[in-house]
Amino acid sequence: MNNDVRARREDRGLSQAGLAEEVGVTRQTINSIERGRYDPSLELAFTLAAFFECRIEDLFDPDGDDAT
Repeated sequence: MNNDVRARREDRGLSQAGLAEEVGVTRQTINSIERGRYDPSLELAFTLAAFFECRIEDLFDPDGDDAT
C-alpha cells in the first residue's frame, strides 16, 4: 500500500520522531509506514488522517497506485 505520510510530514516540517510523538507511536513505526513495509492499524490510520486533517483515502492508497 502506498501512502502520502512522508510528504505530508515533511510539508509540516516534522521529523519522523516528531510525528511519532504527536500520534503516539515510535519513530520506527513511522519509518516503516513511510517505506511501505508496515500497514498501520485502522486506529493508527484514523489518527494519522486526523493529524493531517484529511481522509484516510487521501493518505493511503490500498491499490498501490501513487498516492496524492
